[in-house]
Amino acid sequence: MPRAAQAPGLSQGLAPLWREDAELLLLGSFPGQASLAARQYYAHPRNAFWPLLGALLDEPDLPKQPYEARLQRLVERRVALWDAVARCVRPGSLDSRIRDAEPSALPDLVARLPRLRAIGCNGGTAFRQACAALPGAPWPFLALPSSSPALASVDFEAKRQAWWALRFFLAPAGHFRQPQRAGPDCAPCPNAAR
Repeated sequence: MPRAAQAPGLSQGLAPLWREDAELLLLGSFPGQASLAARQYYAHPRNAFWPLLGALLDEPDLPKQPYEARLQRLVERRVALWDAVARCVRPGSLDSRIRDAEPSALPDLVARLPRLRAIGCNGGTAFRQACAALPGAPWPFLALPSSSPALASVDFEAKRQAWWALRFFLAPAGHFRQPQRAGPDCAPCPNAAR
């Protein structure tokens, strides 16, 4: 059987980072050009993702750590990481330029995360894609301002304050807590079960 033709310029995203005990899934839209080139999540030096996570985890040196050490800290704190779009055509790094988007297999991933408590969506595209992929999901979706430098109208402190809602769902270092299904500042998906 012939393979379906791929769109010219189709880029493949990154593999998910997860462990079965993850309680929080952080979901981006699709890696930017710097991340695709480096094969690393949030590789652009002006992207605020790693500084935001450093603040949330009370680890201000996190952004300075080697990439593999940063990923290990996320796993240790029961944080999974992926993107809502698996493949797409996107000239440049702006989400508004995404075309021919193929969604990630989010239902398959969340089915492997029995302790999942919430999904934090890094920007509007990630939020919309997550809502479409997981209709009726039992977890809250937190719509967060994008960590991208393209969202220059929101400064780091405002982003940090918005992302602070994730602390409710973060596992303290070395501590297990019982799963909960709701928290502050959660945005319901338009098609979520009520």
